[in-house]
Amino acid sequence: MSEEKKGFFARLKEGLTKTRNNIVRGIDRVFSGFSSIDDDFYEELEEILIMGDIGVNATNDIIERLKEQIREKHIKEPAECKQLLIDSIKEQMRVGENAYDFEKERSVIMVIGVNGVGKTTSVGKLAGKLKEDGRKVLIAAADTFRAAAGDQLAEWARRAEVPMVGGNEGADPASVVYDAVTAAKARGVDVLLIDTAGRLHNKKNLMEELRKMNRIIDREFPDAHRENLIVLDGTTGQNALVQAREFGEVANLTGIILTKMDGTAKGGIAVAIQSELQVPVKYIGVGETIEDLQKFDSDEFVNALFDVRDEETDDSEE
Repeated sequence: MSEEKKGFFARLKEGLTKTRNNIVRGIDRVFSGFSSIDDDFYEELEEILIMGDIGVNATNDIIERLKEQIREKHIKEPAECKQLLIDSIKEQMRVGENAYDFEKERSVIMVIGVNGVGKTTSVGKLAGKLKEDGRKVLIAAADTFRAAAGDQLAEWARRAEVPMVGGNEGADPASVVYDAVTAAKARGVDVLLIDTAGRLHNKKNLMEELRKMNRIIDREFPDAHRENLIVLDGTTGQNALVQAREFGEVANLTGIILTKMDGTAKGGIAVAIQSELQVPVKYIGVGETIEDLQKFDSDEFVNALFDVRDEETDDSEE
């Protein structure tokens, strides 16, 4: 594991302390407090997972998979189930092998989410990461609704050393996207990152705005790989799920950026969202710097959540 990844894992583990106290202690109590695997055991486990923001659907899937494995392996002792549970949650959150194809292809990434979740910051961090990976990146500041959104994004673009188009308050977002697509094609850009306005309360306008932007991209950049990433605040628990559902009605979501995972007691929401929406968590954020946004790794996340040291991960080089 590289030094950067090791540092991130440590921050993630620390950031998930409250969630760990919320979920893992309860799980440990069930495993050590029951002498046999019966309906009461499963019920107690189910309750702890649901209370830990893992959500009803994800919990049902995890419990069903656990029951199956316990039957197959003829396990009788509750204490022997913990590793099975950990593996079951990892499996639940696995990101598909094609999830990051857009990083290698000519892509247009639209980043959406309500104000205050870290959307503009995530655009800046993602731009920095892609540039570090040798990609030619352009940022489009199409959040022209929120005051100072353009200035904030311009600062991140400067930090990431990535050019930016747009950013004038009150400009038409669709025309910003048109200018950005034109510039991206002319400059041979690999990845165009678009920051959008986070106005869920006015869904009709937002829907129309996103539709106009999509039409322009379809017409002007038909060969580009398309991603719609939604940014969700990990501290908001079930509210994040509600937001994701609502945005899912206006955009075809392809991935989630989960922010503010440093210090949340509701980290279980990462499991719930993936299960409820069938949309993978692709990036996870635990702080303010560009290094604090990393690709989501289900093994790493669940190990951090349960405070498990994975020797293989530690010893292998990324």
